[in-house]
Amino acid sequence: MATFLYRLGRFSFRRRRLVLMLWIAVLAAVGIGAASVSSNTSDSFTLPGTQSQKAIDLLGKEFPQASAAGATARVVFEAPDGQQLKSGANKTEVESLIADLRKAPQVANVSDPYQSGLISKSGTITYAQVTYKVTQPDVTDAARDALHSVADRGEKAGLAVSLGGNAVQEKAGGGATELIGLLVAAVALVITFGSMLAAGLPLLTAIFGVGAAVATITVASAFVDLSSTATTLALMLGLAVAIDYALFIVSRYRGEIRDGHEPEEAAGRALGTAGSAVVFAGLTVVIALVGLSIIGISMLTSMGLGAAFSVVVAVLIALTLLPAMLGFAGTRIMSGRFTSRRMRALQERGQGETTGVRWARFVTRNPVKMLLVSVAGLGILAIPALSMRLSLPDDSMSAPGTSERIAYDTITKGFGDGYNGPLTVVVDGRGSSDAKTAAQDTVTQLGKLSDVAAVRPAVFNQNGDVALISVVPKSSPSSQDTVDLVSQIRDRGPALKSDTGSELMVTGTTALNIDVSKKLSGALIPYLGVVVGLALVLLLLVFRSILVPLKAALGFLLSVVATLGVVVAVFQWGWLADLFGVDGTSPIVSVLPIFMIGVVFGLAMDYEVFLVTRMREEYVHGAEPTEAVIAGFQHGARVVTAAAVIMISVFAGFLLDDVALVKSIGLGLASAVLFDAFVVRMTLVPAVMTLLGRRAWALPGWLDRILPNVDVEGERLRHLLAETPDDGSGSPDRSPVSPVTTGKR
Repeated sequence: MATFLYRLGRFSFRRRRLVLMLWIAVLAAVGIGAASVSSNTSDSFTLPGTQSQKAIDLLGKEFPQASAAGATARVVFEAPDGQQLKSGANKTEVESLIADLRKAPQVANVSDPYQSGLISKSGTITYAQVTYKVTQPDVTDAARDALHSVADRGEKAGLAVSLGGNAVQEKAGGGATELIGLLVAAVALVITFGSMLAAGLPLLTAIFGVGAAVATITVASAFVDLSSTATTLALMLGLAVAIDYALFIVSRYRGEIRDGHEPEEAAGRALGTAGSAVVFAGLTVVIALVGLSIIGISMLTSMGLGAAFSVVVAVLIALTLLPAMLGFAGTRIMSGRFTSRRMRALQERGQGETTGVRWARFVTRNPVKMLLVSVAGLGILAIPALSMRLSLPDDSMSAPGTSERIAYDTITKGFGDGYNGPLTVVVDGRGSSDAKTAAQDTVTQLGKLSDVAAVRPAVFNQNGDVALISVVPKSSPSSQDTVDLVSQIRDRGPALKSDTGSELMVTGTTALNIDVSKKLSGALIPYLGVVVGLALVLLLLVFRSILVPLKAALGFLLSVVATLGVVVAVFQWGWLADLFGVDGTSPIVSVLPIFMIGVVFGLAMDYEVFLVTRMREEYVHGAEPTEAVIAGFQHGARVVTAAAVIMISVFAGFLLDDVALVKSIGLGLASAVLFDAFVVRMTLVPAVMTLLGRRAWALPGWLDRILPNVDVEGERLRHLLAETPDDGSGSPDRSPVSPVTTGKR
C-alpha cells in the first residue's frame, strides 16, 4: 500500500491542475444536483417487532382519525390572576381559539377540554391536545405559524398561552457552531505549523470535501429515506476527520522537506507513510459509523451511513486533492512567520526537545505510576455510569423560559406530572367473542394500579372490536415509576389473552420512548462487540501485533465509561450543574451513549493509528522499543494535540446552548476526546508500550505468515527507494524488489 500511495502522491503533485479540475467538476456536479432536487428526510422512530410499533400500526388502521404516528402539540391556557376559565369571556375565547386550531393546516384532530372536563381543580388551567396528519419532520412552517398565531391571539386577550409537543420544535438549522469550530481549528493549525499557508491547506481541503459529501447526501435524500440529522452529523464528522487527516499529511510533508527531499518526492513519501495511517484510521471510523445500522433504528442507520460517506470522501480528498494543493504550495509551505525562535531551533537545527518528547520521557521513566494513576482516575470518573438511566428527550428538558418548558410546568402545576405523558392502551379484541367486556375489565383493572392518576373510558372503532384507553400516570414521563407502570400494564396482557382472547398493548409517546431506550440499551453491548471486534482485526493488520490492538480497545473503553460517568454526574445527579448551566436533573438521552461510542471510537482510533504507526515505523527501522515510543511522540504528539484541541473546542461550544440535550452531547463528546487523547493516548499508551517492550510487537509465526502485509509503516517503500533511485520519471524504477520484514522477531 505504501508504494501505491507514494506513486499516487507524486502523480497528484505532478498533475495538480488535472486533479484540482476533476474535484471541482465533482463538486459542481453534486452541487447542481443538490440545488435541483427536493430532499425528503424523516426522523420518525420505527421499531419493528416492538409492542409500541405494533399498536401504532393497528391504530393507524382502525383509528385513522387519531393519527397515532402523527406529530402532536399541546396548547396550554392559563387564566389571568383572580380569574377562571370555566365560564365567561375566558371560556369563550378559549373555545374560539380551539375552533381556529381545527382549521389550521395539517391538523387531524383537536381535543376540547370543556367536553372532556380537562380543567384544573382551581379552574385556572386547561389545555387542548392537537394531533397532526403528518410526522414531526413533515410539519410545515404554515402549520407552526398557525399555532403561534393562536398563542399570540390568546395573549392579546389576556390569557397566558404556551405551546408544547414535538410539532412545536423547529427544524435544526445551521448555527454558528461550525463557524466557531473553523475559527478554533484555524488558530490551532497556525500554532501547530507557525504558517498561514500550512494552516490553510487542511481547512481548504476539509471545506471542499465536506461540501462534496453534504451535497451528495442531499441528492441521495431525494431517492432514499434519510434522517434530517444525517447531514448535520456528516458535516460535523467530515469536517473533523478531514482536518485531522490533512494535518497529519501536511506535517509529514514538511518533515520530508526538512530532511532535504524535493517537494514532489516529499509529497510521495508523506503519502506513502502518513497516507497509509490515514487510510486505516478512516477505515476504523467507517466501521464504527456503519456499525450503527445493526441497532435496527432507521434514523441511526441513515446517520451512520451518511457520516461514514463523508469520512470516505475526507480520505479521498487527503490522498488526491491535498498532494495536488501541496504542488501549488511547494516549498512556500515551510515559511513560518508565526514561529518562535525556540520553534525554529527545534524544526531547523534540531536543538532542544519538544514538550511532547519531554512528556514521553517522563512517562517512560515512570510507566507503572502513570499507568496506575491514569486507570484509577478514569475508573473513579466512571462510577456514576453504573446508575445511568436512559430516556428520549421531552419538554421537561427544554431550556427554562421557553414556551415548551412553560407549557410542561403549567400542566404539571394544574394537573400533575403524568398529564404531560399519558399512556395509550389498546385492547385488540378481534380474536375475542366479547371485546367490549374485555375492554371494560381492562379499564377497571387499570384504575386499581397505584401509579395511575386517571383512566378515561374506552373508545371503540367502528366494528367495536378494538378499544382505545387513555391512562394518565401520577409520575413524570421520564421517571422510573412510569417505566415500571408500563411494565405492570404489559404484564397483564397474557392473563387477558388467556381469559378473553383479547390482546393488550401499550403505546403512545411515553411507551415508545421506553421501548426505544430499551432497544438502545440492549444494542449497546452487541454494537461494542461488532465494532471493537472488526477494529481489532483491522488494527491487527496495521500493527502486526496482538497486544497493541487490545491495548487500544481497552483504552477506548476506559475513556468511554469515564465520559458516561461525567455525563451522568452532571445531568442525572446534578453535580456541577450550575457550572454548566444545567437547570434540573433528568435521565440521559437514549441515543447519546451509542452515538458517542460511534463518534469517539473513530476519533480515538485515529489518534491511536497516528501515534503508534510512527512508533512502529521507528522500531522497524532499528530503534529500541522505548526510544521508538519517544520518537513516535516527537513526530506525532504535536499533530494529535492540535487535532484534539480542535475537537474539544468545537464540542465544548455546544455547552453554550440553552437546550439540555445539546449540552449533554457537547459535554459528552468534549470529555471523551479530552480523556482519550490526553489520558489514554498520551499517557496510557506510552506507559503500556514501555512496559511491554519488544513483546508489544510480538506476533505468532503462523499468524504472521497468513496475515497480508499492508506495510503501513512504509518499510517496503523505504527499501524500494534505497535500492532503486528515482529514474527521473516521477516514480522509482519498477524492478522487482525482494520482500522485507516488517517487524522484529
